[in-house]
Amino acid sequence: MAESVVTLHEDGLALLDQVLLGLRAIDALPVADVYADAEGTPVANREGDHLTALRPSRWQRPDPATTAPVVVAVAGQLPVGALPTPDAILLLPAGGVRADDARFTAWAQAWRAVAGTVIEVPIPPAEAVERATALAAAYTSGELLTIGTVDAPTGDGRVVLFTGLSGSGKSTIARSLTARLAGERTVTLLDGDVVRTHLSKGLGFSREDRDTNVRRIGWVAAEVAKHGGVAICAPIAPYDETRRWVRALVEAAAGPGSMLLVWVSTPLEVCEGRDTKGLYARARAGQLTGFTGIDDPYESPIDADLVIDTNVVSVDDAVEQVLARLAGA
Repeated sequence: MAESVVTLHEDGLALLDQVLLGLRAIDALPVADVYADAEGTPVANREGDHLTALRPSRWQRPDPATTAPVVVAVAGQLPVGALPTPDAILLLPAGGVRADDARFTAWAQAWRAVAGTVIEVPIPPAEAVERATALAAAYTSGELLTIGTVDAPTGDGRVVLFTGLSGSGKSTIARSLTARLAGERTVTLLDGDVVRTHLSKGLGFSREDRDTNVRRIGWVAAEVAKHGGVAICAPIAPYDETRRWVRALVEAAAGPGSMLLVWVSTPLEVCEGRDTKGLYARARAGQLTGFTGIDDPYESPIDADLVIDTNVVSVDDAVEQVLARLAGA
């Protein structure tokens, strides 16, 4: 029987390292004979409940015999002053972090600057507070201490994701917004039709292909925002789950609040009346299937940061509303 192989990405590799260090039970991993990284290189073998690493570990193995007090660095926060005692150990969550994540690097440097002994642990920063007690117990028998913190400054990168039916006015607003910001910021416009011509060439309009298209847009947008730019995206993005996935991806890359979801809520009858591309007519005639709003659903967002109906709001007013929300982000 052929070996089963599971490919692990950043978070999955962090979970694997936690299991190897005894910080998580092996049941936390998907069942497989071999675990591989994103490039397909095997990183661990599994036989039943036994896991064998196939690469050197970058992590220090826990030593509960240590008696020093410990502090766990808090994601999204910067320390105020030094650690409470000079012999305290700082546990620095560094699992699941990409090598080019500049925001993590700046945050980690700030915590390192106030500590003497630093131990990096394979826990994603966002999970560290919830697991602080268990982490401290794994690495030391000493007391778990806290330290005063302040909010870490957010970066300048932003993503504006317009979502709405075909003909709702998404692309028109997106292009006008791009023109307004172009002289002030580094702006990247990811319009749905243009993306499908290049980045998503070859994809169809099944639910899976639509999800893939929006996820690709989200990934590119997150990269733009992570490096301080503004990405303006205008796909239909009809599915709630996919939009939430994009928001999580963007905020993980560029910080909380870095994505603005704008629902262009123009009613179906208005969009169909415009029908600038003749798509609704073809869908009504049965020449197109799986067309959003006709025979495929559009899931109206309940988490939109801004709602604009271009049947009652002009393009200029819509752009001003988006700019105001960006300025207040």
